[in-house]
Amino acid sequence: MTKTVLAIDPGSSKCGMALVRRDDAGKLNILWRAISPRPELIDNVRMASEVEAFSLVIVGSGTTSKQVVHELRESLPSVGILVVDERNTSLQARERYWEYNPRRGIRRLLPATLQVPPEDVDDFVAFILAERVLSDGS
Repeated sequence: MTKTVLAIDPGSSKCGMALVRRDDAGKLNILWRAISPRPELIDNVRMASEVEAFSLVIVGSGTTSKQVVHELRESLPSVGILVVDERNTSLQARERYWEYNPRRGIRRLLPATLQVPPEDVDDFVAFILAERVLSDGS
């Protein structure tokens, strides 16, 4: 059964976002991802909804999750919200970054676990949150 969710990694200055679809075969696809400045979060949620409608918003339990959930409830009262433990997501997101952005040159010779991506990975943290929920068969 196809299911699309929007996952958000809340932070005090920026939020990682990923619109993720699980297809009938169980494969997860990132339809859209962004790192949103905190004040623009709701505008970016609307932008994600223009890409594809989602049935659930997944919010990481971190820094400003309560505030983000409050804002989402006000602007999207009919959409379900699920708060998910985000332990270890930053390390997993670094690894996932390298899967989507293959290392080139000398970077290929060093283990991915020893390398820090050259850009923020908050959007991949959001993807990991979606993966945790969608992989549980919900």
